[in-house]
Amino acid sequence: MWDRIKHNFERFPARMAVARKIVELGLRVGDNGKIYCGDVEISDVALARSVNVDRRAIKSTVEVILADPKLAEIFKNIFPAGTLLKNIAKNLGFGVVEIEAEAENPGILARSTELISKKGINIRQAHAGDPELEENPRLTIITEKPIEGKLINEFLNIPGVKKVSIY
Repeated sequence: MWDRIKHNFERFPARMAVARKIVELGLRVGDNGKIYCGDVEISDVALARSVNVDRRAIKSTVEVILADPKLAEIFKNIFPAGTLLKNIAKNLGFGVVEIEAEAENPGILARSTELISKKGINIRQAHAGDPELEENPRLTIITEKPIEGKLINEFLNIPGVKKVSIY
């Protein structure tokens, strides 16, 4: 997906930054040229401030998106994924496993969830960062209860896993 997007913006760093932020936050572009998070309209000024660009970069990015049918189809259909419980897991009595891995290795999510399920622990949530959008994408797994730290070595034995944090 990102290859299609960046082709249209690679010569315009501000527009590229805006497009990246829209995708990163799960925002969508409406037919009316407005940007939304779900059904909540996001102001151009607020988005420009978060990307550190002029608000005109927001308008020009949206114009490029809506002028290209393939881009418009992508950006009109993005929706936020929901709340990531990572930062409040401890407050809720949940556990967190964060895994940094080489993205080109398949099966990391499957093997990680298998390790957890073998311990009889339910998984509440799993979120995998997109390697095209993040420099160091992480797989974050929220479990119904904290996981024992001694599982770190088992996670590290999964091909492609570079780093594991359990908290």
